Amino acid sequence: MAEQFSSSVEFGLNLSKRIHHVKESAPAPAPAMSRSPKLHLPSAPMCYAVIPDPQIVDNPDIRSYQPYVYGRCDPPALIPLQLHGIGMEVECCLDTAFVTVTGKWRVHCIMASSICDCQVAIPMGEQGSLLGVEVDDSGRSYHTELISLKDEKDKQKWDKAKDGYFLKSQIYIIKIPQFKGGSIFSIKIRWSQKLLFNDGEFCLIVPFCFPSYVAPFGRNISKKEKISLKVNFGAANEVLCKTTSHPLKGLMRQAGKLSLSYEAEVPAWSSTDFSFSYMVSSSDIFGGALIQSPFLRDFDEREMFCFYLYPGNSQDRKVFKKDVVFIVDISASMKGSPLGKAKNALLAVLPQLNPQDTFNIIAFTGEAYLFSPSMETATKEAILKASKWVDATFIANGGTNIMLPLTQAMNQLRKSSHSVPLIFLVTDGADEDEREICNFVKSYVTSGKSVRTPRISTFGIGLYCNHYFLQMLAQIGRGHYDAAYDLDTIDFRMQRLFNTASSVIVADITIESLEGLDSQELFPSHIPDLSFASPLIISGRYNGTFPEVVKVTGTLADMTSFVVDLKVQREKDMQLTNVFSKRHVDLVTAQAWLLESEELEEKVSKMSIQNNVPSEYTCMEMVLVKKDDGKKASGEFMLKKAYSQVSKLSLQGLEIERPKLFLGGLRHGFGDLKATSENIPPATKEAKPSDPGLLEKAASTCCGMVANTCCGMCLLKTCSLVNDSCTIVCTQLCAALACFEIIKCCIELCDCDCDCL
Repeated sequence: MAEQFSSSVEFGLNLSKRIHHVKESAPAPAPAMSRSPKLHLPSAPMCYAVIPDPQIVDNPDIRSYQPYVYGRCDPPALIPLQLHGIGMEVECCLDTAFVTVTGKWRVHCIMASSICDCQVAIPMGEQGSLLGVEVDDSGRSYHTELISLKDEKDKQKWDKAKDGYFLKSQIYIIKIPQFKGGSIFSIKIRWSQKLLFNDGEFCLIVPFCFPSYVAPFGRNISKKEKISLKVNFGAANEVLCKTTSHPLKGLMRQAGKLSLSYEAEVPAWSSTDFSFSYMVSSSDIFGGALIQSPFLRDFDEREMFCFYLYPGNSQDRKVFKKDVVFIVDISASMKGSPLGKAKNALLAVLPQLNPQDTFNIIAFTGEAYLFSPSMETATKEAILKASKWVDATFIANGGTNIMLPLTQAMNQLRKSSHSVPLIFLVTDGADEDEREICNFVKSYVTSGKSVRTPRISTFGIGLYCNHYFLQMLAQIGRGHYDAAYDLDTIDFRMQRLFNTASSVIVADITIESLEGLDSQELFPSHIPDLSFASPLIISGRYNGTFPEVVKVTGTLADMTSFVVDLKVQREKDMQLTNVFSKRHVDLVTAQAWLLESEELEEKVSKMSIQNNVPSEYTCMEMVLVKKDDGKKASGEFMLKKAYSQVSKLSLQGLEIERPKLFLGGLRHGFGDLKATSENIPPATKEAKPSDPGLLEKAASTCCGMVANTCCGMCLLKTCSLVNDSCTIVCTQLCAALACFEIIKCCIELCDCDCDCL
């Protein structure tokens, strides 16, 4: 689908050469374009005109009266619209960034008397989650809403929704109908993403690289960029700015807080992503505790709290010795790129083991294949031997059985003493025994000693594996979880997960002084270790009186005790509910899946709707509102207005009060056992080309209107019931219609049980 999108954009750019411009306003010639489709994927929030009919392409201000263009674009061409203004607001809170982008776009490429649909492309940063979209056009506006999914029919309807989908794992596409040529509309997009953490620095990267061809025509049209950045670190330490991609100026600097901005008239739009990195001046482990009352309409009336520990920026910090078992899925569905990239990542992390570490590798299908019957010391010879074994053994074949290799790995790590035992599970499939696996690990963790209990980190590939099972397994095992929804990110993300989970500096962490709290709830429920490559953040809800100081204890890598007192402060400038909403929704969803609890599912639905965070039990829709002297037009009139190109049959059975766009692709699902058993290669968040629906098929041929009222195959069967003269007429009619492929159309469209002739 990404290649098709890129080809449509390239076709649209070529088609836009039809647009006539006066000399003083002609744009600079665009640089020569490569055939690589990646060059045409959106690298910033973008809008495209959807052009099925090339005849309408023209300057809306000055008609050029060009020759008539025959034919239609299939798939439709995509012409990037002109950008007339862009602004971005970013708020960084703890480890999460909230990004709001507002832009103005002009439909510069079609005649003023014509209309076209527009596609909005939203590329998001690390673990981006769409929170809301608002579109404001002259006379109407759209805004997103989250609603609860009541039954399976609703889920299936939204799964098939085509108004919104993922082009790639972090590029979301929304199709909005009916924009007039020459009109200017504004779009406000909001999403959340995670801050990267490396060597004691937080790093924010937001897609903000605009191609040259979105610049507006005309020398007198101003191009204004505006960026606002706020940082709330949560701690009382000073925030130090390290690097920035744009010339930000300081507005406010306080302990733990920073405010910067940038606003300028520019000759060309930003040609680089917005990046910003900062750190806190501390060489030692530090942290804090925050509490906050629920806001007025919060369905959960309990207070919120948050503990955070940062590893500091000392490079001399000692990490724990590791006993590592890698469990890698080599089932038939991993054949090709998934297994190749997973193997490359494994071969890259093996040399990173220290000589005092031990390791083993288990490849699994329906069976398990061990590199060694016991743990091997990570010498150069052993790593070389393991690399050769991986090359010879990692051949995709067979099914998926996770319980067997996981049990073997935990048995091999029973003898770990002055080290942290680690398990890395990599899979692309679902397992029938997933709940049994979670319960088995939970019982194992409960009965074992804290430091010696294996830490389980999980990595999911594609959409057929159950990512909530993998999250729950990592949560129970006090490890980490990550996923690659795009196959080309497997290598990088696997190595990053290993670096995070294997650089433990404080293990066996416990939080004391909370005994007097009621209805206490922790996220995650099992406290993971503090890693040098990632801060530790624990949040939750409670009733009662919170202590003024909270004691946190643990074990350092030299086996000495770690103790720190966290001073509790009431947070006023940071909305903790928003900061942790995505994390809480995912963790409670995993619990609801494990316990098969309808009560928890309902809780997830409320959390999702309250905080505008997509979930498995809600769906996102865009609602159209007609602006008419401050009054909303009737739903029926606006429905016909928004979907004027859809035939009458399309409106039958739509049980909605207001015209809506259904945004699909925002739910992961709970794995696909059928796809796993059939060893289908992992699906990704790149949208698959789908067969056109009933109405699209009818509209795509000249017999669409006829197909709405009659069926050619049924007509042929009717011939057997009439006299010879009528039969001859009907047969001749069907033969004529066959020239226009109506018989093929009827076979695809008709729901009756017509037999083939």
